[in-house]
Amino acid sequence: MTFDFLPALITFAFVSSITPGPNNLMLMASGANYGFRRSLPHMAGISLGHGFMVFILGLGLLQIFKTFPMLKLILTVICSVYLVYLSYKIATASAPGKPKDGARPFTFLQAAAFQWVNPKAIYMGITAQTNYGPEASTAPLWMTSLLVAVAFSCTNLPSVSTWAWMGTQIRRWLQSPARLRAFNLTMAALLILTLVPVIKGLL
Repeated sequence: MTFDFLPALITFAFVSSITPGPNNLMLMASGANYGFRRSLPHMAGISLGHGFMVFILGLGLLQIFKTFPMLKLILTVICSVYLVYLSYKIATASAPGKPKDGARPFTFLQAAAFQWVNPKAIYMGITAQTNYGPEASTAPLWMTSLLVAVAFSCTNLPSVSTWAWMGTQIRRWLQSPARLRAFNLTMAALLILTLVPVIKGLL
């Protein structure tokens, strides 16, 4: 087995991980509302949870989606509804350092589970495994699936951490209730906008 495809895979993983999407927008909001340290489990959950999902896709879930397209449609609808709910939670988040109504950042498990209802994360995994995984290689199924997953996890963590760090940089500016409200409403609106390509794909 050769690894000539690794540079292309890592480039794809980096570009798709660093660009705006549900994970990054939520981490920026988390960094702004809760700080970098409290957002660490959220970051780790994204990176490891997405890597696990990519691995499972390579092992056979991708083929199941192709055989039963209705399953993919159902998952897409669930994703969309959940993202609308998360947008509402972001829009109504409390002031930095002053959580109310039980508000708290995502836990590791919550962030990991979210990858299964994150349209962009699922698309990234399907694209990666199709272009660089078992379908594009003669190597053993588990080996190529695992390699793609590890490449994503290693590239993903520093990428998503950047967004949480950017959120922490504006925490002081967000001490004003009006500014915090405007920021959270903007993040919520942007999160909703990430559904536009998903909705177009259903039409």
